[in-house]
Amino acid sequence: MSHWLNELRYDPIAPLMCSGAEALVYHVRRDLLAEQVEPIQTVWDLPEGRKILRRQQEDGSFKLSGKRPDRYPPYHYALAETWKQFRYLVEQFGFTKGHLAAQRAAEFLLSCQAEAGDIRGMLANQYATYYTGAILGLLIKAGYGDDPRIEKGMQWLLSMRQADGGWTIAMLTHRLSREETYRLSSEYAVPLEPDRSQPFSHTCTGMVLRAFAVHPRHRRSVAARRAANLLKGRFFQPDSYSSYKDADYWVKFQYPFWWNHLVAALDSLSLIGVPRDDPDIQRGLDWLIENQEKSGLWRLSYAKKTGAQPAKANEMRLWITLAICRILKRYFG
Repeated sequence: MSHWLNELRYDPIAPLMCSGAEALVYHVRRDLLAEQVEPIQTVWDLPEGRKILRRQQEDGSFKLSGKRPDRYPPYHYALAETWKQFRYLVEQFGFTKGHLAAQRAAEFLLSCQAEAGDIRGMLANQYATYYTGAILGLLIKAGYGDDPRIEKGMQWLLSMRQADGGWTIAMLTHRLSREETYRLSSEYAVPLEPDRSQPFSHTCTGMVLRAFAVHPRHRRSVAARRAANLLKGRFFQPDSYSSYKDADYWVKFQYPFWWNHLVAALDSLSLIGVPRDDPDIQRGLDWLIENQEKSGLWRLSYAKKTGAQPAKANEMRLWITLAICRILKRYFG
């Protein structure tokens, strides 16, 4: 078997292959076992993927279940829900722009691109660097890497770096009163520029780097490597800002990736090319190896205070295990 498995105390392949999850097994066979597999289109037509597509609207967006009050901007909920569901389509079912539904979802997401280049609407009319990076990363995976709109977004992200080379949320770099925060939450408010002298946020930077990590040109850039060095240097430490500040967020996992955590960060850093012998990378890999369960899987949370687990926790454990195995295979070959 592959050398990377020798680094682990317990076999993760057996529980993944016996999971009964057809999409997961496909990725295990292709990515971990290097087997010849059927075309990805066979995964597109699985019942779980078709179930997600039943909620897609005519404009390509996805309908949020339940009732929500109207808020600014009017498309906020559609944007958030489309990003959420697009994650599953791309990361679990391998959808690309070769599928009409994926095309329609991608075009809706890109319709929310502001003139400046960012994806606007997650924070009303304010800049949301972290969501822009994460959404662009998914679009690149779906085959849009050569689209001029993607490059426009990447250039915007480069223009929004802090002085130290990382990213944060512009609003968090200012001391705002409650009244000022409320005013800036209007869809008509002018975007607030960041105070570039403030430190980067590793939560934000980890999400932005996903776009750089999957882009064939930008992943090797000086900017990507500089931000990668910042990110790995913050493993297991609190963030600089109040949002997701607790160090425990490093070991609270979810898949498909949403917030920054150790697995999501190592996934990007391994693609960017930060080497295995880097002390920070080695520390992260050692933590993963040491915390594998006897079942061969990894838990979703190793936080001191663990809250309620997601409804699909057992299934998510399988997918996070796949993500960890991909990282280990990249680093240990």
